[in-house]
Amino acid sequence: MRIDFPGLQAFLAIAERGSFSRAAAHLNLSQTALSHRIKKLEEDLGLQLLARTTRQVALTPAGLELLPTARRMIGELSDTIDLLRARGRQRQAHIALGCLPTIAAYHLPRVLQEFNAAHPGISIKIHDNSAGEIATLVQSGQAEFGVTIIAMNIWDLEATPLIKERFVLLCPKDHEFAKRNFLSWAHLADTPLIRISPQAGNRALIDDALGERRDALNWRYEVQHLQTAVGMVFERLGVAVVPNIAVATQGTAGLVAVPLRNPGVSRTVGIVVKRGLPPSKPAQALIELIKAYFAALQ
Repeated sequence: MRIDFPGLQAFLAIAERGSFSRAAAHLNLSQTALSHRIKKLEEDLGLQLLARTTRQVALTPAGLELLPTARRMIGELSDTIDLLRARGRQRQAHIALGCLPTIAAYHLPRVLQEFNAAHPGISIKIHDNSAGEIATLVQSGQAEFGVTIIAMNIWDLEATPLIKERFVLLCPKDHEFAKRNFLSWAHLADTPLIRISPQAGNRALIDDALGERRDALNWRYEVQHLQTAVGMVFERLGVAVVPNIAVATQGTAGLVAVPLRNPGVSRTVGIVVKRGLPPSKPAQALIELIKAYFAALQ
């Protein structure tokens, strides 16, 4: 059913002001345009709504019947539009994003400094969560986009790769592995290893690459976050397999990264957004800065 909202708006303005001229001024229309709207509405209904004389405008019985319904419909529509407009302004002044903890701690702050200089006054909420949690946040709309591992196809998310990096073995500088040019996984058979929990995307990539060989390794400790693994390596509790980007941080002084082969394991970090839902303009500006930052790292 088609509803003539412009006609109803014109009818309501005339009914409440008792004059075509005052109603036209209120709606910022010419009296000719206003008359055309009323004529179209009356023709569509097949009823006369207004009785016009040279001095005044009166409502017909059909007009009196329509008035409360028109007032309610236009009022509800106006309230809804005001609410959506306020929500739109709030969205323009606030960004929520998901970001892998290591990137959030050591790389994102540099991007945010540049963003804040260009977009002062915009508040930013960072969900520094695991890859799986970030995907859920973007899917649900709680985050406009995510900086995360691109490891699986999720039908309602669109992914843009930022950087591909290899996993390396992180160990103290004086460890027996520290001077090796590379290591195979077989070299790690008797070495205490620190692994990340299954909820993290890094763990799934390593487990998939190793297959059954992962069960032959000495996984001594399991932690939830990459930063915890780095701290435990620093305290010589074991060595850890980490993405290379985690090594180039202020928290890894005194540690060495040794390439791993047979098999080599890598991950792709990228931007994910919900399919069919473009980010707000400020969020898109932040995405472009993140892209430029990671392009400069390569």
